[in-house]
Amino acid sequence: MVQTPTAPPKVSRLEGIKERSNFLREPLATELLNDSTHFTEDAIQILKFHGSYQQDNRDNRVKGQEKDYQMMLRTRNPGGYIPPQLYLTLDRLADEYGNRTLRVTTRQGFQVHGILKKNLKTVISEIVRSMGSTLGACGDLNRNVMAPAAPYKNRPDYVLAREYANKIADLLTPQTGAYYEIWLDGEKVISAEEAPEVKAARQRNGNGTIFDDKEEPIYGTHYMPRKFKCSVTVPGDNSIDLYTHDVSLIVIADEQGELHGFNVFAGGGMGRTHNKEETFARMADEIGYVAKEDVYDLLKAIVATQRDYGDRVQRRHARMKYLLHDWGVEKFKAQVEEYFGKAIAPAKPLPEWKYEDYLGWHEQGDGKLFFGLSVENGRVKDEGDFRLKAALKEIVETFDIPMRLTANHNIVLYEIIPETREKIEAIFVQNGIVVNPEGISPLIRHSMACPALPTCGLAITESERALPGILDRIQALLKKLGLGKESIVIRMTGCPNGCARPYMAELAFVGSAPKAYQVWLGGNPHQTALARPFVQKMPVDDLETFLEPLFVYFKQERQTVESFGVFCDRVGFDALREYAKNYQPESPEPQPQPVKSRRPQGRKIRYRVGVYDEIYDRVKAAAKEKNISMTQLVGEALEKYLADL
Repeated sequence: MVQTPTAPPKVSRLEGIKERSNFLREPLATELLNDSTHFTEDAIQILKFHGSYQQDNRDNRVKGQEKDYQMMLRTRNPGGYIPPQLYLTLDRLADEYGNRTLRVTTRQGFQVHGILKKNLKTVISEIVRSMGSTLGACGDLNRNVMAPAAPYKNRPDYVLAREYANKIADLLTPQTGAYYEIWLDGEKVISAEEAPEVKAARQRNGNGTIFDDKEEPIYGTHYMPRKFKCSVTVPGDNSIDLYTHDVSLIVIADEQGELHGFNVFAGGGMGRTHNKEETFARMADEIGYVAKEDVYDLLKAIVATQRDYGDRVQRRHARMKYLLHDWGVEKFKAQVEEYFGKAIAPAKPLPEWKYEDYLGWHEQGDGKLFFGLSVENGRVKDEGDFRLKAALKEIVETFDIPMRLTANHNIVLYEIIPETREKIEAIFVQNGIVVNPEGISPLIRHSMACPALPTCGLAITESERALPGILDRIQALLKKLGLGKESIVIRMTGCPNGCARPYMAELAFVGSAPKAYQVWLGGNPHQTALARPFVQKMPVDDLETFLEPLFVYFKQERQTVESFGVFCDRVGFDALREYAKNYQPESPEPQPQPVKSRRPQGRKIRYRVGVYDEIYDRVKAAAKEKNISMTQLVGEALEKYLADL
């Protein structure tokens, strides 16, 4: 019996775009020369590999008119390193060509928003000439390699983490000449010499890990199935959310600081899609240990496994986390070992992981200081009396100091001479910036949000613009319940793609509809446990009503020094839901009787209006004195006020 051959599955449309691009050149190079305000869809996909997304400002949309097209540009800087000349260039470019702000990303880069297509080449070329790059900051390849931002000089393990973040970034940098051809007319500007062992490793084939006849020896014609993310850290330091990456390397060194090798984790990832159960957030698995001389070959073997076996049909299923989930760790390791050419050794013991933010002043280990600055939502801007952008420009210009960006979208300034500390503090204070980290609300200090609206095309609802108000409301509620000093890791995203890593938070809000969020609970302060979805759609107007019973239950039943997220995970979601269902406030207020003459037929009565703390306290005291509910008092006052209009 003759069987009809089964046709191979049809790959995604994007695979064809990559194949036809001539290694990331077309149609981008051609379209950059025309007078259009925007790129076509095919060019947009190739543009991502060069570090830019085409967006439009949704706040400026007008029916019947062209969209307000603009480009978001993202830097690639391993370990978050920003030399002073690059920062000053970014500051100037944001003013001249962007929206006059910079944004620190959760992968230790900068984003510049609001660039017009006609100015994109100028902006990228100036970044490259100032020791920067955008190549590989987006697209289906290795993204910015992360490492702890703490610039310790007397900690060999931290020095090694920074060193190998740079080397891995070099190893996995696209080799196509397209970037320099398009943005610098073929002039290849090199900011740092590549390590000889990295170059040798890229050319070493091993067991089929590279393509000998391709312009891209590691990536080939089709690059990766989806984005690929790496990090390097030291034992115990989880400032980089190590469980959320495709690959994380942990420096294993002896007491003298001599590097022996790396523990390896693989298969983490945050992105998912609402109502698509086949998509999910996943924590990385421990894979094993690799000696330092083999680290590049092992990394290439992992990349080749994902490159050759990752899903190129369904992009929702294309991240390496799904390969590990579908295969299991042992099958994944077996395939990696086939490319690697040897067995992967068992992992070395590690201490418990701890989140660090490095805010405030610290010794960097060579007589100089570094300073960690909290940047709410990562947005560097000047607004009223708050002039962070102006302050950073003055400090970097005056003292010629570099910075490292953190995974929590903060900034670390370093190489600071101790005698200049007071002058730097004075500049911050004069520009309205809080210097002492103890003066920052714990909720703000540990929060993160993605940009979302108005520019992100994936955003379902607000995130960066909404989170400050959300945190104020949560802080007021905690204060009311006697939990005002509580620290909770809160993260918010405008869609389920997870750019602010919400699925590792203690309390997360993930955009699910306009002005509504999916709520996740159960992570912990050190980001070592995956949160879980608690409700699918919480209207933002219901925030206090939703959270109050959970916080009260937490206050009553928490164990000693137990955090909110750990408490939620321990008692379980069934117990949380049962408590919330039966919860009654300590002083329940009677529901108001509707005033029929004032109520239009069919309109729903709303009982909640936000007020400032001092007004709330005065209303509460007045209602108690009159022996009526606060709702009744407010209703009568508003009726009188409206009648007098």
